[in-house]
Amino acid sequence: MAATRRGGGTAGRRPPKAVDASARALDERFGTTGFARKAMRKAFPDQWSFLVGEIAMYSFVIILLTGVFLTLFFKPSMHEVVYDGSYTKLKGVEMSEAYASTLKISFDVRGGLLVRQLHHWATLIFIGAILVHLLRNFFTGAFRKPRELNWLLGLAMFVLVMFNGLFGYSLPDDLLSGTGLRVVEGVTLSVPLVGSYAVMFLFGGEFPGTDIVPRLYVIHVLLIPGILAALIPLHAVVLTWRQTHTQFPGKGSSNTTVKGYPFFPVFIAKTTSLFLWVLGVATLLAAFVQINPVWLYGPYDPGAISSGSQPDWYMGWLEGGLRIMPAWEIDAWGHTLSLSVAIPGLVVLGLLIGGLAAYPFLERWVTGDHATHHLLDRPRDVPARTGIGVAGIVFYGVLWLAGGNDVLADRFEIPLFWTTWFFRGAVVLGPLLGYAVAYRICVGLQRRDLGLAEHGLETGVIRMSPDGRFSEVERPLPDAEIAAITDPRPAVAVPLDVPPDLDGVESPRARGGVRRMRAALNRRFRADLAAVPEQTPVDGNGAGRKEITGSGSAAKR
Repeated sequence: MAATRRGGGTAGRRPPKAVDASARALDERFGTTGFARKAMRKAFPDQWSFLVGEIAMYSFVIILLTGVFLTLFFKPSMHEVVYDGSYTKLKGVEMSEAYASTLKISFDVRGGLLVRQLHHWATLIFIGAILVHLLRNFFTGAFRKPRELNWLLGLAMFVLVMFNGLFGYSLPDDLLSGTGLRVVEGVTLSVPLVGSYAVMFLFGGEFPGTDIVPRLYVIHVLLIPGILAALIPLHAVVLTWRQTHTQFPGKGSSNTTVKGYPFFPVFIAKTTSLFLWVLGVATLLAAFVQINPVWLYGPYDPGAISSGSQPDWYMGWLEGGLRIMPAWEIDAWGHTLSLSVAIPGLVVLGLLIGGLAAYPFLERWVTGDHATHHLLDRPRDVPARTGIGVAGIVFYGVLWLAGGNDVLADRFEIPLFWTTWFFRGAVVLGPLLGYAVAYRICVGLQRRDLGLAEHGLETGVIRMSPDGRFSEVERPLPDAEIAAITDPRPAVAVPLDVPPDLDGVESPRARGGVRRMRAALNRRFRADLAAVPEQTPVDGNGAGRKEITGSGSAAKR
């Protein structure tokens, strides 16, 4: 195994006296030696998808470093000043100190524009990496016991980063960010009963007021980063090191053993190079790809709006929902509930985040699976879960695209109402179609895997038998290449079927609509789960090999 280390000529050499004394002192006070030895030997599976979480962590480091630089020059104040800086097109224009200091960072501070764009690009990479990491955990079932808490922590970080990004690009007080704050005000107002009070508390009076930028600055710079600084080590280090690392089936992996490379020196070398790659890519983007040019938008004016205003991609679902939602409202008892804002801003967010938070527990209730899982599922092996995940992605994607319905109508020269009604239909039908297509693809991939395991790889060579029949020569694959298909693994779900009536008497387990619904969902979930094909020894010339016979739902079809 690659993790095995062999002794060298320096194995018996003692460390320098100062290093040895420091290590002994730390061990006497904190007991670090035992943990360090165990940590250095911890095995990490060699699979690219496990590195996505590290991309997020390193992006956060870049955000912190660049954010410290920006705080030295940014002034979180809405006090009105007359601009007299280097950008001549805005000279003499009244603006807030926040916007003026942003222009100063961009044009007068050496390296300020590069750092400001690096901060923005690192944030986008951070949120994107968290989302991809979240989806990888969902599709592989990494949220199951004993990692439910880690799943909830990751989801909480995603929500915090998403809103902190919104607060961050609202700080410059330019026309685009001010438009985003107007949307925030509208969504807050739509909260039943307490909406108007929440707006007065948040903005310190009528919109836009003079307190919102200083308050967002404290949240953006201190509160949320402080929470993230506590959650990220807990999520990525403490729980990960305390628990067995997850891994994909095959290559000798099992639910009780981890096959991979040691933390030191292999993983250390890989993760260091990955940090340099993340830093390099973010710096190249900041240097050559312009983002959020606030000087083109001008200072915020409540009576103006720029054409084609679009938020950052991670808030596109809110923009799209607001654009395609019909103008519905309810008037009752002297109060007006604006559904056209409340549903996109509150209900959709609740469905996305609440559904993700509750899913691990809902799946456990449906499957009856309470076992510990360290071995991941391949997405194709659990079609129902994969279909649900794809349906969620399509739902999110349609809302994101709907946020640019005006841009699409303008570019393709079609009526705006056409794009609006298209997305209204797509947001309902798209997830259903996505579920069905993903489900069938998973079943098809299971059949392909079973064919590879049973017959081998098609070679393209055609042979004619003595009786005149033609057949293709197939090359059997070695066990290592089909291990992900043939290796045993824990069951994903257990049968929860309702027992039939006995002598006309209904079983107690069959009583109640909830139990029947659970049994029906359980049957639907188990319908096309991949089954490990049966292996039997082959006699005669095939001694030493195994004949693989398909079983399970994929094989029966």
